Amino acid sequence: MRHVQPKRYSVAVTAWVLFGVIVVALAQPAWAQQRHLVLYSGRSKSLVEPLVEQFTKQTGIDVKARYGKTAALVLALQEESSSSAADVFWAQDAGALGAVAKVGLFDRLPHDIIAVVPATFANPSGYWVATSGRARVLAYAPARVAQTDLPDTIFNLTDPKWKNRVGWAPTNGSFLAFVTAMRVKHGHKKTRQWLIDMKRNGTRRYAKNTPILRALAAGEIDLGLSNHYYLLRFKKADKDFPVAQRFFGAGDIGNLVNVAGTGVLKAGKNRIAARRFVRFLLSPRAQQFFTSQIFEYPVIEGVIENPRMVKSSELAKRVPDVMLDELSDLAGTRKLLREVGLK
Repeated sequence: MRHVQPKRYSVAVTAWVLFGVIVVALAQPAWAQQRHLVLYSGRSKSLVEPLVEQFTKQTGIDVKARYGKTAALVLALQEESSSSAADVFWAQDAGALGAVAKVGLFDRLPHDIIAVVPATFANPSGYWVATSGRARVLAYAPARVAQTDLPDTIFNLTDPKWKNRVGWAPTNGSFLAFVTAMRVKHGHKKTRQWLIDMKRNGTRRYAKNTPILRALAAGEIDLGLSNHYYLLRFKKADKDFPVAQRFFGAGDIGNLVNVAGTGVLKAGKNRIAARRFVRFLLSPRAQQFFTSQIFEYPVIEGVIENPRMVKSSELAKRVPDVMLDELSDLAGTRKLLREVGLK
């Protein structure tokens, strides 16, 4: 009878089983990273939640979102540092992204992500990328102000003729980024004087941009500093809403085009899923959502422009020469606003 050695065969089988278990165990963390991520979003929940839900539906990745003011989330990330649970930070302005990058909290994005946007819409070192564009404008009440009377530069809003007739939102994140841009382009001294002169001229204070538009419609003020898309949302609900808007002269700092943008956190545990989310925000589908649904400018080519918005080619003629990555000194701007009594 032939002698069989079952024990040796059993050892071989056992070895293969153990090898398979080890492979599965090693693969498990990467698999898990595809199942969920933590998002810190300075973008309003009411605006972007449909897009976040679409990402989950498309990828199966569950997103746990923490919504809040962009500036507050920047402070939270800086305080949490390497212990932060956040995988992705989605900010409403480049200054906030620059502030987070400056303290080394972002992981470098892969080249294939950065390459889909123009160089002006990404951090030069690849730490963040823009997701949509947002232009500053001068809103006005056409029933009380003729277009020919509107100033060509934001610095002329301090003229006595506009006393008590202008509205702004000095604690709003987009205004903070705008003042930072003014400091970069025109210097601290000129910016400080403009803020003081605007305050002395009776510029009316509002908590954010939406109340400025309502105040214009109600006759409280005649001019207001806002972002372009607020009025378009009002007009979508009521085509007869009695407010219009326009840009200042070409290159004026009042025409700043800032961006909402995003970056992946070094401390995040779900980096693979986080990068997928960033890629999704730069996809044609997401970019079309930004311009069609929330009236923001796309940052990639091939997106159908919203006919209610000024064409990108026309907007390009108005934009001031400011590098968005230079807008990271939000702390310096907050300090300046406190000094002049606006914080």
